[in-house]
This record gives sequence, C-alpha cells and structure tokens, in this order.
Amino acid sequence: MTFSEFKKSVSKIEKIDRIGEKAHLEMVPEFRHKELERAPLEKANPKQAAVLALFYPDKTEETHLVLILRKTYKGVHSAQIGFPGGRVEKTDKNLEETAIRETFEEIGVRPEQIQILKELTEIYIPPSNFWVQPFLGISENTPDFIRQETEVEEILEIKLTDFLDHSNLITKKLSTSYAQNVSVPAFLLNNHVVWGATAMMLSEIKLMLNKVL
Repeated sequence: MTFSEFKKSVSKIEKIDRIGEKAHLEMVPEFRHKELERAPLEKANPKQAAVLALFYPDKTEETHLVLILRKTYKGVHSAQIGFPGGRVEKTDKNLEETAIRETFEEIGVRPEQIQILKELTEIYIPPSNFWVQPFLGISENTPDFIRQETEVEEILEIKLTDFLDHSNLITKKLSTSYAQNVSVPAFLLNNHVVWGATAMMLSEIKLMLNKVL
C-alpha cells in the first residue's frame, strides 16, 4: 500500500475505540496469563514508560513500520524486538512527549517529523514492572534513521503488507531469562520472532488497521 493511501485511511483510526485487552489476549503466552493474575498492581509501584508505533513511507512510497532489536544486556528484555521508546524522564511533560523523545534518541526521527494519531491501550509488563503507554503515529517523510548504538542493535523496517499478512502469525517455542521452553504466540517479521508485550501491542494495532484500511 502506498503511503498516501495509508495516510488517507489511517486518519479514521482516531474515531475508533481502542480494542485493548481483547487484542492483547490473542498474543499472551499461557504463563503470562498466570503472571498477570498474580501481579498485585496496587502494591508493585510500577514504573512508567511510553513507546511509539511509527508508520512512514520508504523511498518508493511503500508504507512501513519501524521496530528495533535491543542490545544484549543483563536484563529481562535483552536482545528482544520492540518499539522505540523508554521510561519517563522528569523533564517530560506527558507520556506522548516521552514516546517522541525516546524515538528521537533511539532511532533519530526528529520530533517535528512525528504526528501522533492515537493513544493505544496501556499494558503492564510483569518481569520489568512497567506500565507502558503505546502511541500510534506517522512520519510523512522517509526518516533518516540514526541508531543509538548503546541501546539499539538493529533498526527493523517492516512492510505494512507483511505486518498485516495473517500467515506471519506463528507459535514458537522459546526460552527466556524467566521462562524455559514455552510456547508463545508471535509475529514473524523480517525473520525475527516478535512476541510478548510488543506482539500484544501489535495485535491491537493490526485489528484497528483492519477496520480502516
């Protein structure tokens, strides 16, 4: 789909109600269901973060979504696929500003190039004790990506058609720092397995896009 077609259609997404938990549950591994049930949110004192699902045209005007592969480090989200974004800083006016600032820091897309279209459904991540607020936005120009080398291993440019292709929904056996040999629902995008919170957010985005495209 050309970006001009996408932009015209996606503008309708502002009027669509968030799908939220229904979409998230489609991509929640069984062991995560149990974690969420046990998580005493009122006592966990969770941290706040925000991320951005950014759509944009490539050089041929084809619509893409950007994801990142995080660096390998000692932490629960080591070497995982995610959206650009991160924790709230004291200087941020709100969560939208957090998402835009972190996107600039991690992949170099300047704030003035980003137009936020919709606030999506907040999601709790038990292993790191974060409430994460996702936003959906567009950049009308092809970004000149600049990778933050300390945190981002690779910038992944995902074709919209691949993201929406139902055959790219898979089930994969994985082992993580907190779960061993478990089956997880996932997206297979650019030969990367995208699961967990990122897949849950992508599920909501996909269901909403299917309503307007």
